Amino acid sequence: MLGGEEFGRLFETFERTAFRLETLAFYSVEEEREEFERFLAGGAMGPDWDDNPWVRSMTDKGKKVSRVHVLRSPLTDYLRYELAAYPGNITAGETIGIIDKADQDVVGLPDHDFWLFDDQDVYRMHYTPEGAFLGAELLPAYCLADYQGYRDRALAEAVPFADYWERHH
Repeated sequence: MLGGEEFGRLFETFERTAFRLETLAFYSVEEEREEFERFLAGGAMGPDWDDNPWVRSMTDKGKKVSRVHVLRSPLTDYLRYELAAYPGNITAGETIGIIDKADQDVVGLPDHDFWLFDDQDVYRMHYTPEGAFLGAELLPAYCLADYQGYRDRALAEAVPFADYWERHH
C-alpha cells in the first residue's frame, strides 16, 4: 500500500489521464483543517480557490483530470466545503460530475474511492471510519476491466457539476 507521499508522486508521473471516484461524506485531511474552519466561519478562501494550482500543474501539461463524486443530499459541512472549491478545479481544467443518491438511484458502483491512471493502473483508496487516509492499494491487473466499467458508468450517470450546483446551491 502506498502512503501519502508515494501516492502523491503518481500525479507527477501519469502520462495522460487520471480519474477519481469519490464516495465519502467527509475526508479528514490535516492540511485542510485551517481552510475548512475558515470556510465554516465564512472567511475568504484565497486565490487557489479560483484556479487550483495542483490541478493546473497537471492540465497545463495536457493531462486530463476528472472525477465523479457520489454523495447524498443534504450535504455535510465538509461536502459543502469541498464542492465550493470545485469551480476553481474546473477553471484549472478538471472535469467534475456529481451523482446525488437523493436524486438518482445508481447501482453497480463500488462503495469505495479509487483512482484510475492512464486507463491501466487502479488504486483503491483506504480510509479510517473518520475519513483519514490510510493508503492506496494498487489493484491486480485482472481488476482493471471492472474499474474501467465503474468509471464509464459513473461518467455516464453523473450530472455535470455546474448543473448540480445550480440546482442545489
